[in-house]
Amino acid sequence: MEWIETEAALEAHYGTPKPPALVKVADRMTPEYRVWIEAARFCVLSTVGPEGTDGSPRGDEGPVLRILDERRLALPDWRGNDRIDSLRNIVRDGRVSAMLMVPGETSVIRINGRARLTADAGLRAAFETRGRQPRTVAVIEVAEIYFQCARALMRSALWETPESRPALPTAGQMLAARTEGEVGGAEYDREWPGRAAQTMW
Repeated sequence: MEWIETEAALEAHYGTPKPPALVKVADRMTPEYRVWIEAARFCVLSTVGPEGTDGSPRGDEGPVLRILDERRLALPDWRGNDRIDSLRNIVRDGRVSAMLMVPGETSVIRINGRARLTADAGLRAAFETRGRQPRTVAVIEVAEIYFQCARALMRSALWETPESRPALPTAGQMLAARTEGEVGGAEYDREWPGRAAQTMW
């Protein structure tokens, strides 16, 4: 197997991007991108650290990212598994990317930039929900924001009806397999919805 190992070889193989692929990139919030960000309740946050990369799903009942100004976005850290992989990476290497999705839409919005982490009391209080506040907030400075063409989501038919979903192993089953039954199992799956509802925020 031959590998493509240089940028020159890669560019020769793919050719030159068409103008729309380049002019769509902005270095700050535009009115159009603002509408998308305010509609997106889910994103994948990508970070990088000494051990490698990390991709973390982030979701909220309103906009998953809050616009602070035309160049800065805020991402609250709500309850999760306390691994803090993404947060650890942000502290060590601020480079981040976020891919925002809106249900039913086949385009996505991509944001690249740098993030810093804060436990600022005023900013945390601004996100208060049901009497709870995020423990930290990541403030992302936008370097690039642009939309991704719709082909990937169209090919995957991501938003098809639930009847088209495959049967997949549950979280309890995956835990049980990893621990030879010591953790997880049917009881974990049974209790998870109630536990999640009590620890959502």
